[in-house]
Amino acid sequence: MKTVLITGCSSGYGLETARHFLAQGCKVIATMRTPKEDLLPASGNLQILPLDVTRPDSIARALDAAGPIDVLVNNAGIGLFGAFEATPMSTVRDIFETNTFGVMAMCQAVIPQFRTSRSGIIVNVTSSAVLAPFPLVAPYTASKTAIEGFTASLELELKGFGVRVKLVEPGYGPSTSFIANGQQRMQGLIPETYEPFAHSVFAGFSNLKAVTKETDVAAAVLKAASDTSDQLRFPAGADAIALAKSA
Repeated sequence: MKTVLITGCSSGYGLETARHFLAQGCKVIATMRTPKEDLLPASGNLQILPLDVTRPDSIARALDAAGPIDVLVNNAGIGLFGAFEATPMSTVRDIFETNTFGVMAMCQAVIPQFRTSRSGIIVNVTSSAVLAPFPLVAPYTASKTAIEGFTASLELELKGFGVRVKLVEPGYGPSTSFIANGQQRMQGLIPETYEPFAHSVFAGFSNLKAVTKETDVAAAVLKAASDTSDQLRFPAGADAIALAKSA
């Protein structure tokens, strides 16, 4: 039975991914900043742990409590939608702390275990924003694009130790909590001069025929974690798959 540690399981893709792995009979360590016991079905294969990927002490405590794992899924992330001109650099740094440095820190923390055992799988979840340019998400895209380059390099670095590293690239998911969870962070990031453009962007997203469901991402993460080939990237959702083909 595989033991899978997933970050960011309080909602959205992380929560659905935890459900998906549990349904496959895996032992799941679902982590989140503020643990909520009622989000997932009670199971002897489930352990819920507090984890803030921006804090080294929190990472160390969570991994110590988790014990040996076979798969790390770096799903925790925060969204941002707004004009870059109006975005404080402190907010940009917050995005990178979770989406970029948090992922790197988690990888660095588990690599010694994986390298020693000459096994292990790391799956880093990014975004379809890396596949094509989208407006009003410049810092978010930058944080995820950094992980794309990081993961591609890390895969080559760890291959000789029997460690596999993969990317999952979710498309646009209107049913997820991406916007809802970032409302406070995004306040004031659409100045009046940008409002007509922002409205046109929102209108375009509302008319999309192909979008990504949480189950699409969970299935792609499982596929990536099970893959033994040299495939690095796994787009998730009909829109992301279409973008990947045209990229």
